[in-house]
Amino acid sequence: MNVLERLIEQAKNPRGCVGSFMLNIMNTAHATMTEWALGKVKIREDAVMLDIGCGGGKTIHTLSRMNKNGKLYGIDYSEQAVEDSIKVNKDDVETEKVNIRQANVSNIPFPEESFDIITAFQTHYFWPDLENDVKEIFRVLKHNGYFMIVAELYKINYHMKAYKTKKEMEQLFKKAGFNTIQFHESTNKKWLCVVGGK
Repeated sequence: MNVLERLIEQAKNPRGCVGSFMLNIMNTAHATMTEWALGKVKIREDAVMLDIGCGGGKTIHTLSRMNKNGKLYGIDYSEQAVEDSIKVNKDDVETEKVNIRQANVSNIPFPEESFDIITAFQTHYFWPDLENDVKEIFRVLKHNGYFMIVAELYKINYHMKAYKTKKEMEQLFKKAGFNTIQFHESTNKKWLCVVGGK
């Protein structure tokens, strides 16, 4: 395995000291894109939210500041990511405003219609079965809730064989059951935000 492949594997499933270092870099590198994307949606102050692939926990921290009276959940299948996310959100975890656990997007450990908003930042291109994973997200999303995928376009193009175009993404969301699909592309043409409404 060459250096690039090792870095990609650590981005996909961070482990140990190197993984923790990568998560810290991601927290910093994704901050501007995260704020841009969150500006595309209205977040109620009492929303129940889930961040899938919560990584280093910075997105949950940002959402917690925007969502004063709500409840936030994070899942990641990386044990290291869960540990680091809990550390970043220590105060909110202690007050039980934030709950972070190890879990896989293919089998989200929550009942149907649990969340008002579900986010996935820089992660969907690593999912094992995107079509079924989006259906699983739809299952745990409340009626009138929405799901947003946010990613850098070059990572979508690099990692994905399918679902690279707006038409493919629209078909993916419609097949899962979403009623509305919105696309937002940053002015610098580097970021994509797809928002599906249930």
